[in-house]
Amino acid sequence: MAEQVVCGCFLKANEVRLATLAGCRSEHRVIAPKTNKFSLVKNPSQAETREFVAQIKTYLVDHNVSKLVLNRRATTGQGAGGAGTFLMEGAILASVEQEVEFIHPATLRATDKRCSELKQVKPKTVDLGKAYDLAFECLSE
Repeated sequence: MAEQVVCGCFLKANEVRLATLAGCRSEHRVIAPKTNKFSLVKNPSQAETREFVAQIKTYLVDHNVSKLVLNRRATTGQGAGGAGTFLMEGAILASVEQEVEFIHPATLRATDKRCSELKQVKPKTVDLGKAYDLAFECLSE
């Protein structure tokens, strides 16, 4: 069986932060640590949106990603997903071939409490750490 490769995509403002993991929860590694961010300008044109999608699709194919994991955006209240994350989410959902799963922040916090000792290679920066947590969530036990 091929090794599982999962990409966590943390959508925030007009950027998507990526953390791609291969393996399982107890034994995994970070793939492509140098590529970790794609941006979409505010109020993008159709061409700019297509370029953003093309970059994401190329990244996923180049790294043999089988599953894409996105943060579940808040729909109301403080921190509710803005237009930028809404647009990126829609573009990604409509265009990628890989399975896409959404994870709620509360699920991430619960897993972090249970499995923090397994996260030895988690990036130190906050947004990359969140992308890592998303990918970790969908690794097999």
